Amino acid sequence: MTTAAAQGLRWSHVGLNCRDQKATEDFYTRFFGFRRARVVEADGVRVVFLRNGPVYLELFATDADPLFPAEKDGPAAPGTARHLAFQVDDVDAFLAAAQGGFEPTLGPLTFDEFIPGWKTVWVSDPDGIVVEVSQGYTDQSSEELAPYA
Repeated sequence: MTTAAAQGLRWSHVGLNCRDQKATEDFYTRFFGFRRARVVEADGVRVVFLRNGPVYLELFATDADPLFPAEKDGPAAPGTARHLAFQVDDVDAFLAAAQGGFEPTLGPLTFDEFIPGWKTVWVSDPDGIVVEVSQGYTDQSSEELAPYA
């Protein structure tokens, strides 16, 4: 069987709708190290691509109201993304470097019962998208995964 991965499939980007495109760009630039990679304009519409390493965010301006408020670790509604997630070496250092630029929506919480050293905090971007920031996550070994097959 040929898989999509065998055909060169790789991650591309996440598209985000933004009430204030500049505020959203500033948030991901300031707190998550993204930089502007491309701007596309056509028919009065501007799309901004941000990049951090191999990760891209595509920002679309909108004046629509949110479908529902997101809180804590994100919405539970099917068909919606729950949150974006990033890894850091130290959640507390990340929060300190943010210098109060946002309020956590949940946490920081530790999950040592699952993975020693796993710690996570959730914050909201200017449009209410929940962003998870965690440290210490590791995959399970194939032996640990076997009972779940």
